[in-house]
Parts: sequence; C-alpha cells; structure tokens
Amino acid sequence: MPKSIRMSRSWIAAWAVLCAAGLAATAKLNASSAPAPQPEKSVSAECAERIADIETQLAKAKQEGKGDGMLVFSRVQVGTEDDCRDDLRDHFRGDQ
Repeated sequence: MPKSIRMSRSWIAAWAVLCAAGLAATAKLNASSAPAPQPEKSVSAECAERIADIETQLAKAKQEGKGDGMLVFSRVQVGTEDDCRDDLRDHFRGDQ
C-alpha cells in the first residue's frame, strides 16, 4: 500500500478519535451544568387560604361555564406585611 494512503487513513482515524472525545466532553459539561431544582417555597397560612379561595372561585366559574381561562386580580394594599403577590403569581403562573 502506498505511503500516502496509509498516512491519510491515519489522519482520518485521528480526526474521528478527536471528534468523539470532543462530543463526549461536551455531553459531560452539559450534564454537569444543569441547574439544580429549586426547593419548594413555603406559603404562609393567609396566602394558602387566599389561593384556596381563588381556586374554589375558578372551579365554580368553570362549572357555570364562565371559565374562559383568564384570571384577574385587583391590587392589594401596598406596604402590608404579607400581600401574597409573589405566592399568587408563582402558584397560578406555573412553569412557563
């Protein structure tokens, strides 16, 4: 076999090994950099009660055929210690 054919096969084999190593390294880096799941945030009793009340109202509206999938809140008084804004947003937004 001529020397040039052996040489080009060696280069092809070397490139194949390097590509496989690069793909393996990339897969390992992608797997290791996955974000850790966020722990479930606890909700105060007052906010849990508000959420349950809203869920009840939504279920009632859906039963009556008024459930169009739109959820509207009126503003809460600013400055209250526990206005549940974030808890309501997190609960009803889900994972978008």
